[in-house]
Amino acid sequence: MSILDQINEPNDIKNIPEENYRELAREIRKFLIRKVSNTGGHLASNLGTVELTMALHLFLSFPEDKLIFDVGHQSYTHKLLTGRKNGFDNLRQFGGMSGFPNRKESPCDAFNTGHASTSISVADGIVKARDLKGEKYKVVAVIGDGALSGGMAFEALNNAGRLKSNLIIVLNDNKMSISENVGGMAAYLGKLRTNSKYTGLKMNIEEKLKTVPYMGDKMVKRIKKSKASIKSLFVPGMLFENMGITYIGPIDGHNIPLMLKAFEAAAQSRTPVMVHVITKKGKGYGPAEEDPASFHGVEPFVLSTGEKKTEKSCKTYTDIFSETIVGIGESNENIVAVTAAMADGTGLKEWERNFPDRFFDVGIAEEHAVTFAAGMASAGLHPVVAIYSTFLQRSFDQLVHDVALNFLPVTICVDRAGIVGCDGETHQGILDLSFLSSIPGFAVMAPKNAREFADMLVFACNYNGPAAIRYPRAKAFYGCETDNPIELGKAEFIRKGEKAAVIAVGKMVKVMDGVLKEIEEEGDNLTLVNARFVNPIDFEMIDRLCETHDIIITAEENVKRGGFGEAVAEHLMENGRKNTFLNISLPDSFIAHGIPRDLRDSIGFDPKSLKCKIKALLNT
Repeated sequence: MSILDQINEPNDIKNIPEENYRELAREIRKFLIRKVSNTGGHLASNLGTVELTMALHLFLSFPEDKLIFDVGHQSYTHKLLTGRKNGFDNLRQFGGMSGFPNRKESPCDAFNTGHASTSISVADGIVKARDLKGEKYKVVAVIGDGALSGGMAFEALNNAGRLKSNLIIVLNDNKMSISENVGGMAAYLGKLRTNSKYTGLKMNIEEKLKTVPYMGDKMVKRIKKSKASIKSLFVPGMLFENMGITYIGPIDGHNIPLMLKAFEAAAQSRTPVMVHVITKKGKGYGPAEEDPASFHGVEPFVLSTGEKKTEKSCKTYTDIFSETIVGIGESNENIVAVTAAMADGTGLKEWERNFPDRFFDVGIAEEHAVTFAAGMASAGLHPVVAIYSTFLQRSFDQLVHDVALNFLPVTICVDRAGIVGCDGETHQGILDLSFLSSIPGFAVMAPKNAREFADMLVFACNYNGPAAIRYPRAKAFYGCETDNPIELGKAEFIRKGEKAAVIAVGKMVKVMDGVLKEIEEEGDNLTLVNARFVNPIDFEMIDRLCETHDIIITAEENVKRGGFGEAVAEHLMENGRKNTFLNISLPDSFIAHGIPRDLRDSIGFDPKSLKCKIKALLNT
C-alpha cells in the first residue's frame, strides 16, 4: 500500500511518520500529474504547493480550522488530503469535482475563491467573527501566484494590522502570477529572497559589533534602543512589519519541518503574522518547471512529453485579436496595450515582442489596469485593455468613474465572454453585457465572426470614446459573411424572412443561423439580424422589424437580467408594440463547471432546445 492510500479522510496525514513526508510528497505529485494529464487543470501552481499544503494540514485540524486559498486554483493537494481522491477522475468536468475550493463540496473548504487577492480580506472577516463569538480555531490565509500585487490584498493587510488577534498569512512566493510577476511588489519580494541570509546575520551581529574596541557595546545598546530593529538593516523596507504584521521568512517552502516550526511560532502571536515561503512553480515535473506559464492552466496532455493531446487546428478569437491589434499598432503609434498578468492568455505576447515600449503588464490588478489606461487616454494615447470577462467584473467602478464619465478613448477587449467551461462558477463570463451596457456612453460590441471582430477592433481604435468588444473562448467562425461596414449602433441583416425575426448577439449569430436553416427546411423562413451593438441598440431597425414580423426573438449568451433582450423588451413595451416576444438568454444563476457543450445541454441552451422553443412559438 502506498502512503497516499492511507489518506482517505481529513487529518489522516497526521498519522504519517515524519520520515515518510518526502515520499508522500513524491506520490502526491505523481498522482496530480497523472490525473491532470487526463482532465486538464491548473498543474504548475499545485505542484509547487505540495509540501506547503502538507505542512498546513499537519498544523491545522479540519474542518474546525479555516484555510483560505488565494488563488483557489492551488488547492488540489488540499482536496487530496481531505478525502477527495476519487474526485480527481472527474476534475472540472460537468457534475464532477471543482478545480477551486467549493463550500458545497466539502466543509474543509472555508470559502469559494476563484479570483486573486481575496484571501486576506476573507480571513480578516473570519478572524473578527471568531473573536466576537468567543471561538478558538485557527485561521490561515494562503496568498500566492502573484495575488499580492492586487490592491485589495493591501487593503486587507492594512486592516489585518489593526485586528490585534492571531491570523497567519502565508505568502507563497513562486515568482509567478500566470505570466512572470512584474512591478514593485515583485521587485520587493525579490530583494527579500536575495537577502535570505539576514536571519543568520542577525543572530551574529551583536557579537560582531562587540568586537569593535571601546564603541562596540554602546553600538549594540543604541541599535537595540532605536526604533528600527536589526532586521531592518538587512531587509529592505520591512513593509509588512511597518503595517503591524510580524514577518517570518523567507523560508524554504519545500521543507516541511521548517514550515511547521514557523506555523507553530506564528500561532503563539496575539497579532497577525506573515510567513513568507519560497516555492518552485511546477516542481517535480520537468516540462512544468521549464515553462510554468504554459502549465499554469493546461488542457489534457501526454504524460511523457507534456505536449497537448489535441493540437490546435484553427485560430481562436484570441488569435484574431493578437494578429489584428499588432497590425493596427504598426500604423498607429498612439495605440498602447495593457494586461493584468495575462499577456499569454489574452494574446498580447506578440504585441509585447513588436512594441515593448507600448506594452504594460500591471500584474494582477484589473482595477488599476483600467484607470491606468484612462490616465494614458486623457494624455492623448489610445489604450487597448485586454481582460477576461470574469476579471473585468472587478473593474466596474473604474469603467464608470474613470473611463466613461470622462468619455475617454479606451478600448476594452473582453476575452472569455459567455460560457467558458471547466473553471466553473467563478470564471464564467455571463454578466459582462449586463454591466457594460448599463454604463452611459459606453459602446458595447459583439462580433459574429472573425472578420467582423477584426473590423470592430479597427472601429474601436478609431473611435474617440469608450468601447468594449466581447468575444468567446472559441475557435473563430468564418461564416455569415457580409460587406456592411461597422457603424456606431447599427445592426445588419444576415437573412430576410417573414413571420418571426431573430436578433442575435455575437456568437449566437452562428448558432441561430444553424437553427433557422433547420426550421427553413421544415417550411418556415425566418429573418436573422446581427445586433453588432448591445449599446447603443439599433432600435430603428427593431421598429422596422415589428412592422413586418409578428414575433421578435432575441438571443444572447448572457444572463437575462440587464441583458440585450431585456432592453429590447422594454423598448417594445414603452412603444406599445403588440408583437409576441421571446428572450433567449442564460438563466439568472451561476453556472457550474464542465465542458461548455454539456453545460448548454443542462440548461436547455443547446441548438436542439432552442429550435424547439422557436418552433413551439411559431406553432402557437
